[in-house]
Amino acid sequence: MKLLIFIASIFMLFSCNSTGAAQKEEIIVDVRTVEEWNLDGHADCSVNYPLDQFESKIEELKNYKNVILVCRSGNRAEQAKEMLESAGYTNAENKGAWQNITCTK
Repeated sequence: MKLLIFIASIFMLFSCNSTGAAQKEEIIVDVRTVEEWNLDGHADCSVNYPLDQFESKIEELKNYKNVILVCRSGNRAEQAKEMLESAGYTNAENKGAWQNITCTK
């Protein structure tokens, strides 16, 4: 099941966020657990990088001009934003709850 979720996340990553340029424009990252992502819903244009695994994704996220972070309330998204900023990333934004995201594609 986790493999299927991972493959779906990769597919959404490329279909929702890739611009074809060397550096991609934007990615929307939901940092809730896999269980929350599956049971409580999620924005179709977001990827799921749970906070407890987030640090391993930071280098990948540096390929994006903007990283939008969401979770259930904004608390974990803020923690993820601080992790990115500690790694030198300057264009991360905490949008709070995942329901605040509107997919445009």
